[in-house]
Amino acid sequence: MAELELITEKSDPAVQRILDVTKPSRSSIKTTLIEDAEPLLQCLGAGLGFIEVYGSENTPVPADLLAACAERNVPVRLMDTTVVNHLFKGERKPKIFGIARVPRPGTFGDVQQRTGDVVVLDGVKIVGNIGAIVRTSFALGAAGIVLVDSDLGSIADRRLIRASRGYVFSLPIVLATREEAIGHIRESGLSLMIFDADGELAVDDLGAQDERLALLFGSEKTGTSDGFRGIPSTSVSIPMISSAESLNVSVSAGIALHERTRRNVTAD
Repeated sequence: MAELELITEKSDPAVQRILDVTKPSRSSIKTTLIEDAEPLLQCLGAGLGFIEVYGSENTPVPADLLAACAERNVPVRLMDTTVVNHLFKGERKPKIFGIARVPRPGTFGDVQQRTGDVVVLDGVKIVGNIGAIVRTSFALGAAGIVLVDSDLGSIADRRLIRASRGYVFSLPIVLATREEAIGHIRESGLSLMIFDADGELAVDDLGAQDERLALLFGSEKTGTSDGFRGIPSTSVSIPMISSAESLNVSVSAGIALHERTRRNVTAD
């Protein structure tokens, strides 16, 4: 394989491109930074369009990543250590990273075209939890995720990309208002399951249901909002010992989706 070109000058156009992408106050997010080999491979596999991928001069670019980039005609170059340090002052310095074009936002129509259950997160704001739910939802066959009141302005948020290990682009994720999410559930005919400590059903009852479900999880502090309780729904609880106050929302979502694998993974 040909030797990779080394970027040694801070004046290289790629350097300014990366600096622009990492600005926290961008008003329009058209490109994003993907960090580390595993997320890069996942994003390439999901069809994300890359402008270029970079490695640091002292870290070999994995052969499988080089092959994936070559297959998709994505340029790969190395960066001098001083240039990497210039780019990532005062923060974690990735050894391998790339600049990708942000795809259009997910829509309810995208979610409807898929066969699995829909995960709805109402007021879940901790990005680490959202990212973990994204990974689990993809792995266990969910059709997509609807984020309500998440405080995220884009699914291309670097924190979310990191937390999801790049899976954020592998299934539709819709940023919606509460009214839009409620309207979609009504119009789509999805059976709404609201997770609550005192549910009518236990979570293992979900495995026997063949219809497509909307699985609604609220924040750990406030639960789900009253607006969702105004539409036909069934409450679901996860049995646990009485001395435990609650489960992390990403754990709850994982338990629920695991109960649905017979239906969702087969349907997928």
